[in-house]
Amino acid sequence: MNKALDKFENRSSATGEARKYHDWRKKMSDNVALALIVYTGLHIFATVGAIKATGLKSLALAALVILVAGIIPACRWFEKRWTDLSDEEAVDLSLTSAFRRDQMALWALALGLPILITTGFTLAA
Repeated sequence: MNKALDKFENRSSATGEARKYHDWRKKMSDNVALALIVYTGLHIFATVGAIKATGLKSLALAALVILVAGIIPACRWFEKRWTDLSDEEAVDLSLTSAFRRDQMALWALALGLPILITTGFTLAA
């Protein structure tokens, strides 16, 4: 435990005391994980509601296929853009606006896609 704390303190002092220690790679990875959880939860609740409203059980299967075929590769793409950063780039504060742009796009996808998919299938039924 002490080694981990020493490593953290050395890293944060190397980047300057005024800056809070951060790592864009870890932040994006955390965002992707949480976005997938939120997406899945929304997807389940929206799909169950749509199945009750329309009676179409195939809706759940089609929605699951879209989940696997669409959202997971998209999330992986967002994460890969940030995991490929070097150690110096990972703490570079000049990447803040690019990170926020990707973060907003990720969350728009995670929150909007379940609603769009379910609405589309419900209207088609």
